[in-house]
Amino acid sequence: MKKDIHPEYREVVFQDSSSGFKFVTRSTMNSNETITMEDGKTYPVVKVEVSSESHPFYTGKNVLLDTAGRVEKFMTRYKKK
Repeated sequence: MKKDIHPEYREVVFQDSSSGFKFVTRSTMNSNETITMEDGKTYPVVKVEVSSESHPFYTGKNVLLDTAGRVEKFMTRYKKK
């Protein structure tokens, strides 16, 4: 690898802004904010809007779409005359 062209790869905390869920992983993302985790170490923190704790697919709160109504609406709008 060439020196001084790759971003720093380090441990970062990602925090879900809607649920407050936090997890530590490795990333190259930068942040000016820091947080101290339960292990006593201080990590940079990156806030995200959706994580596995708040995403409908993982929480089981999926919203079903009315696809039949959409198809009927499309067919009435664009059917051949």
